[in-house]
Parts: sequence; C-alpha cells; structure tokens
Amino acid sequence: MTKTKCLMLCWLSISLSGCELGQGSWLSVTQGLLLLFSCLALLFIFAWVWRLREMKRAGQDWQWPRPIELVIGAVTDFFDTLGIGAFAPSTAMFRLGRIVPDELIPGTLNVGHTLPTIAQALIFIQIVEVAPDTLLPMMAAAGGGAWLGTKVVGQLPRFHIRVGMGLALLLAASIMLLSLLGVLPAGLDALSLSGWKWWVGVSGNFILGLLMPLGIGLYAPCMILVSLLGMSPLAAFPIMMGSCAFLMPISSLGFFKNRRYLPSAALGLALAGVPGVLLAAYLVKSLPLEYLRWIVVAVVLIVAITILKSAIEERNQAK
Repeated sequence: MTKTKCLMLCWLSISLSGCELGQGSWLSVTQGLLLLFSCLALLFIFAWVWRLREMKRAGQDWQWPRPIELVIGAVTDFFDTLGIGAFAPSTAMFRLGRIVPDELIPGTLNVGHTLPTIAQALIFIQIVEVAPDTLLPMMAAAGGGAWLGTKVVGQLPRFHIRVGMGLALLLAASIMLLSLLGVLPAGLDALSLSGWKWWVGVSGNFILGLLMPLGIGLYAPCMILVSLLGMSPLAAFPIMMGSCAFLMPISSLGFFKNRRYLPSAALGLALAGVPGVLLAAYLVKSLPLEYLRWIVVAVVLIVAITILKSAIEERNQAK
C-alpha cells in the first residue's frame, strides 16, 4: 500500500508540473487534474479488487450489495451532487436500517463514496476557474490530513468512534442549520487566496481532511471556510470536489488495510452512486431542495443523539 500512496503523490506532482509548463493556464490545470483523478480512480479500483481477493484467500468471505445498499448509494450520491451531502444522510440510513455496525461506518463511507466523488470532480472541476496556486495546495493538504486521520481512526475502539461520529454529525447538522437560517456568510467574489488567508485556507483544509475518516463530510465545512476567507461560494465546488477526489482514495487505502469497513455496503454505494451522480449532473441539474435540507438536518440530529446515547450506554455497561 505504501507504493500506491507514493504513486498518488507522484501523480499530484505531475499535475503541478503540468500547470507550470502551461504557464498557469486554467486549461492545463484542468487537463492535469482530469488525468490525476482518472489515474486515482484506476489505482483505487485495482487496490480494492486486490484487497477483496486477499479477503477471499484468507477465508473472510464478503457479500455483494443488497438492494437496500444500492438504493442508499444511488439516493445519497444523487443528492450529494445537488449539494445536500452524502456522509450524513448515509450514516443516518445505515443506522436507522441497522445495516452497518457503528465502528465500520466511517470506513464504509470513505471507501464507498470514493468513486462517485471522483465522478463529481471529473464533471465539475472544469466549471469554476479557481487559481491553481490556491486549488492544488488545498487539495494536497486535505489528502495529507486524510492519510493521517485514517491511521488514527483505524486504531480507535468502538466507543471513541461512536463519540467522534456523534460529535461530527452534530457539527454537520449545525452547519446545515446555520446555512438554512442565513447566519453563515455568503462570501465575496474572490477566486484565489494570498498571504495569511492562503495559510488559513490550506491549514483549514488539512484539518477537514483529518476529520473525513471519522465520517464528517468535507463539502459543507469547506464551503464555509472559503466563504469566511472572502472567496466566492462557487469556488468551493472545485476545491471541495477536488479535495475529496484526492483524499478519499488515500484514506480508503488505510481502511482496506485494517478492514474497518463493510464490503457489501461500500460496494452498494460505489456501484449505484456513480449512476446517481451522472443522473443528477446531466439530467436533473437542479431541484427545489429547501424542504429536503430541513428533513436531512432533523434526521442527522436524531441520529447524532442516538449514537452518543449508545456510546454513553456502552461506557456505563463497561463500568
């Protein structure tokens, strides 16, 4: 797996080099990123197939996805492409349906949503021309944070994972709620960062990548981060999609190694999620989602409370 991680970092270097050779033109950046994400997708698929074959050889049988797991993948990634987010709704559905054990949810989310996220990046990275000296470092920082975070999450016991997931969901629901109420900043019109704002943006994205393995999505916090720094909210789309498309294959390698994910559910997210992304991007494009966002906030809050309650009950029983 170390070699694969090195290959991923090499491809990011190639992308950066391509930007310099093209004199920083957005076209050359786009071409480099499309090549990078395509190669990451192929490396991810190869690594996943290899790990699944290893599990078979070791006598650890895994199942193909059930219909409900395919439905969850299609629905969550469909609405993720339209701006709802995928991690929080997926967590809610997994817990309400008792589909994935709590300790396996973070890994299942990261592994299963990787290919749909790369599909989003391949589609939308060409739309907004964010400055390469802002976009690429923020992507690399998120990838570094995810790599470190996966090492930590993979060693945590179920109690700590439950507490982390519960707090992460509360944070996600709070961000959604403040956004719906219009409390959070709308942002300005900048498409690049410089000076201290650049350092805050890169450091902030590193922290968001660090939290991804716990099951908190990067999309909403990233949009808030760039808005607070004076960037256009539209600039968040290539940044957050590019960051996740880069960091999620890296974090997934750690979950492949420690096997802290449910293969059937992850396969369901991946196999049905990509068509969901394509449907939303090319056919639907936009929907009146205001009421749906309120429902998602309510469900996520309920699930966060139940996860924290389960953690407290587990700790009391242990005592």
